[in-house]
Amino acid sequence: MAVGWARAGHTAPPPPGPPSQLRVLYSLDREEGINLRALGELLGSAPPSVSRMCDRLEALGFVRRLPSPVSRRQLELHLTVRGKAYLRDLRVQREEALLAVISGMSPTSRKALLRGLTGFQDALDKERPSAPPVHRGAPLKDVRSA
Repeated sequence: MAVGWARAGHTAPPPPGPPSQLRVLYSLDREEGINLRALGELLGSAPPSVSRMCDRLEALGFVRRLPSPVSRRQLELHLTVRGKAYLRDLRVQREEALLAVISGMSPTSRKALLRGLTGFQDALDKERPSAPPVHRGAPLKDVRSA
């Protein structure tokens, strides 16, 4: 699986920086408008390092900081149009690469993959029953018909 994901990464747009900055983009995509402290808690990182990552992403045009409507002392973090487009392109290219690999699998292997992924999702849902189901971007096409 890691090989397929790495292969998908070779066709993806160049990253904005190290993987930690990509994690920031994914986090802001899920938690639009959070502040630096909440982002740091989400990432398990110290506020100064989160602030520096956001500085770099802001300089690249991927993130913008806006005043919070709740508190004048806080800033909200938002993805820019460029940041959203980058994540969208990355997801599309990774999905295409994964689907190319899946389409090369036998029907029996695709069914086994579907059973395994369904079991994995069920286990995740049992582990965190209060969390809503995770849906990021467009769902992958049904692996049975790939």
